[in-house]
Amino acid sequence: MTTHRVQAMTAPRAMPTVPPPSAGVAGAARRVRVRPGDASVIGRWWWSVDRWMLAVVAALVGIGGVLILAAGPPAAGRIDVETFHFVRRQMVFVPVGLAVMFAVSLLSPRGVRRMGILGFLGALGLLSLTLVVGPEYNGATRWLTLGGLTLQPSELVKPLFAVVTAWLLAAGATGEGVPGLRLSLLLTGAVAALLLAQPDVGMTLVLVGIWCTQVFLAGLSLAWVTLLALVGLGGLVGAYMMFPHVQSRVHRFLDPESGDNYQIRQSMEAFTQGGLFGRGPGEGRVKEDLPDAHTDFIFAVAGEEFGLGLCLLLVALFAVLVVRATTRVMAQRDLFAMLAVGGLTVQLAMQAVINMASSLNLMPTKGMTLPFISYGGSSMVGVALATGMILALTRVRPRAEGRP
Repeated sequence: MTTHRVQAMTAPRAMPTVPPPSAGVAGAARRVRVRPGDASVIGRWWWSVDRWMLAVVAALVGIGGVLILAAGPPAAGRIDVETFHFVRRQMVFVPVGLAVMFAVSLLSPRGVRRMGILGFLGALGLLSLTLVVGPEYNGATRWLTLGGLTLQPSELVKPLFAVVTAWLLAAGATGEGVPGLRLSLLLTGAVAALLLAQPDVGMTLVLVGIWCTQVFLAGLSLAWVTLLALVGLGGLVGAYMMFPHVQSRVHRFLDPESGDNYQIRQSMEAFTQGGLFGRGPGEGRVKEDLPDAHTDFIFAVAGEEFGLGLCLLLVALFAVLVVRATTRVMAQRDLFAMLAVGGLTVQLAMQAVINMASSLNLMPTKGMTLPFISYGGSSMVGVALATGMILALTRVRPRAEGRP
């Protein structure tokens, strides 16, 4: 009997493959539901990715396609090109963006970090190149012309910057001997200087907002938060003093009679005409008068043709995207993933808020696209890259695969 007891005590026990119920949220986040016989890469991806976020992206892309069909032909007529010029180009940009999102969402946290660092170096080089060889449009050099295509490198810099600063701050907070806060601050200052040299004040604000959010999530003290708020306020005052176009937009926002407010007047008229239910698909008139109806003011097109209902639906979809990403990443115990997703969701949220608030005259006008809705290849690829990294970092993974 003693021999049997010793053998029972020394025999290896089979480890459970699923964490027990007492493991809580953290344990649940490490479970991957894979159906029997569906162990392919795509199968594992499908059962581990957040399908609510995929549904939101699909809805936004579908709504964007309808609005581009409405706003694209009048915009093409204004520059004397083929009627469906912008519609056809957007139908190319959308599959490319979705392919980028899918490919990036397959990556592990380590893969996201490596891609972010390497991609950021390349995008930063392109951003610097705009100051040397970039063509000038409306007093700004924000674009590069490559093989007949126009690229705006800052759209790619934003999501990649969020990943790099998340890596630096996480490395500094986990005691790896990296001065993460100081390095991330220097990096933010360098990229902001390049953006202001273009100049692009709105993109700079988004970039600084990403960094401030990540620093706060990393556990910055209240004193530092207050200091950063004061520095940010000083930066806004400095931008007002340094850039005449910023002064002009602020003055026109505070006093509409002080300058040309044609675009914002047309935008507000569109929302008035749209009312609760809109004038109907294709019946809007603002798209014929607004030069940027297919890009910066596409929210006004939505308000006129489909009314308040579609506008509120768009707000709700962006809110669901942010909330789902936040709740999914909070279930993990990976500081890098939390900081990266925090920065990426702030980027998408700020971009959407700035676009919609500008169209509603709630803030000075700022040329910024509405994610997944507005026309533009660089914008589509940039927001798809950001969403793909969010999906990758919020996927449900076993413990070993989740390590950065």
